Amino acid sequence: MPTAHFQRLTSALNYGLLGLTSFFMTGHAKADENARFIVHYKGGSHAEVRNAIVHARANVRHQIHSMNAVAIEASKTGVQELLANKDVGKVELDVKRYPLALVTAATGSPYQVGQLVPYGVALVQANQLPSSDANALNRKICIIDSGVDRAHEDLNGNSMTGEYDAGTGWWHSDENHHGTHVAGTIAAINNSGVGVVGINPNKKIKLHIVKVFGANGWAYSSSLAAAANKCRAAGANVISMSLGGPGFSSAENSTFDALAKAGILLVAASGNDGNTASSYPAGYASVISVGALNENKQWASFSQYNSKVELSAPGVGVISTVPMGKGNETSLMFANNMLTVGKMEGSASKAATAAVADFGLGNKTNTALKGKICLILRGTVDFATKVKNCQTSGGVGAIVYNNAAGGFTGTLGTTVTTIPSLTVSNTDGAAIKAKLGQSATIKVGTSNYAYYDGTSMATPHVAGVAALVWSYFPACTAAQMRTSLGLSALDLGTARRDVKYGHGLVQAKVTYDRIKARGCGK
Repeated sequence: MPTAHFQRLTSALNYGLLGLTSFFMTGHAKADENARFIVHYKGGSHAEVRNAIVHARANVRHQIHSMNAVAIEASKTGVQELLANKDVGKVELDVKRYPLALVTAATGSPYQVGQLVPYGVALVQANQLPSSDANALNRKICIIDSGVDRAHEDLNGNSMTGEYDAGTGWWHSDENHHGTHVAGTIAAINNSGVGVVGINPNKKIKLHIVKVFGANGWAYSSSLAAAANKCRAAGANVISMSLGGPGFSSAENSTFDALAKAGILLVAASGNDGNTASSYPAGYASVISVGALNENKQWASFSQYNSKVELSAPGVGVISTVPMGKGNETSLMFANNMLTVGKMEGSASKAATAAVADFGLGNKTNTALKGKICLILRGTVDFATKVKNCQTSGGVGAIVYNNAAGGFTGTLGTTVTTIPSLTVSNTDGAAIKAKLGQSATIKVGTSNYAYYDGTSMATPHVAGVAALVWSYFPACTAAQMRTSLGLSALDLGTARRDVKYGHGLVQAKVTYDRIKARGCGK
């Protein structure tokens, strides 16, 4: 083996950024087990590299759109062989990307006759800067996510385009509900008596949908890089990415650098782990990293905080669209009080009224619960087992209360139950337990809307405001718009830019006024 090739091979296998050696050594994959990688190669060597991949007994997953790079599945031996190839520049892990959203139930009763205005619309001043026929048609937002239910009553009047993906299917289907929620924050229509309104509610903003998340709820960095390039090909001005994950990807980084230089404004979620780690793509210099706030303009404890955070926006208790009939309307009345509840994903949609009885941990059946609503402590066994045991015992509904401070949400996974179930905080659980035998009414129904938490929900607020303001000043560049948004943000937390709020809460009207008075990016 030539010395240069040997040095490059040794360096690549031990380079911390690529993480190939640690990936195999820490048990993520055995030496003879295939894993996902991105192979970067020299221009003009496509055919030679494809042959080398076959020779290395690797499988091609897909060519990355507009790049000399391909996603593959390969063993450690196969990676070593490819790194020794003169046409291969680099091999890196094809790290996973996830939709970033926390899901909680709303407080109160939001599903009423008439149109709702989410608190975030006023907080970012979108209600002070309505889109108009004269300007709003000139901007296009590309949403990279899980697809959109284009038939939704609050979205179907918008100009929406997209494409088919062999891995995830049609852009107009959304198995995870995440992309439809994002789209609603950006463009839910101002139609009297129906649903909610978005940042751009007048059916003038153009939307292009690229679906990277299928039913399994995650994608690879190579898929994200390809999707971003598809947004560019579709003529997007703004790319909204309510997604991310750990691990730097040079394929992503180079892609987003190129897109920013091409005049596209890139917006991504900072992450929901509530720590100082960087999530990507938000962590790249070319991307606006968005943190989450609550309705009181306070930093959300789940929102990641670091020097990359650039802007903040509403991300707690955000109501928006979900695929028709896939939202949950969940409520609990106990002792004549309406309690704050959390959603149990997969619960049967029905109502039940009965006396409440203690079901302990719900880890075994008990016929004494027949005809009762089961009060169950979280812990020891999974939620599906708890609710199933309540049902088998003859229970007519299940309330799972937290074993730690605060509320939470749960999921039944693939387990099918026939009784309604929901969650409550440890405090409310203790209050119910102190009054066992009293009647409770549980209601779990379907809706076309849902309340979600997460930096995923904050991201479309920023993308929507950027497109809205930019539509008035289309001569501004993406870089100038980014600067103007930062200069116009409402400073929160520590004076000036800080790790939790960035420059502060994004402001549509202030940004508009600033550009009108001073010019782009000043």
